[in-house]
Amino acid sequence: MSPDLTISDLRHVPEFFDTVADRIWQAWWKRHGVPEAYIVERLRENMKGDGLPIALVAHYGSAFLGTASLLVSDLDERPQYTPWVAAVWTEPDARGQGVAPVLIDCACAEAFARSHDKVYLCAAPPRRDYYLHLGWQPIEENVDPLKLTVFVRDRLPAPPS
Repeated sequence: MSPDLTISDLRHVPEFFDTVADRIWQAWWKRHGVPEAYIVERLRENMKGDGLPIALVAHYGSAFLGTASLLVSDLDERPQYTPWVAAVWTEPDARGQGVAPVLIDCACAEAFARSHDKVYLCAAPPRRDYYLHLGWQPIEENVDPLKLTVFVRDRLPAPPS
């Protein structure tokens, strides 16, 4: 992966807003009949204030590579878990170059910087092994009709001084 890769908060690179909204809608919501306008409104919440939600953008200059979000909740059935890494997307021609793991790590770092000791993520069965490979720990299986796995990542303890 090139050292020129930049991870930015969408609030600082609003020129990527439409692309992020499109990728989230196309990847997860369009097939369920959710209007794109609904996703645009939800993403606008990322543009306000400095709290959650946060959308991160991976880019080389003006070239969009991917996105990931940090949300208060990503699974209505599990309100006790917060915050969540969600909507991880990498452009097809950027896949296999380490973009997604960097986005995920940056989202986790945001959560830990905000005093959270854990961060959660859910994945459909085809993506389960990917998150296991990245070191996420499964804590629940077969959640909801989509048979999601709920994962957790703990804050690493500080090194001894």
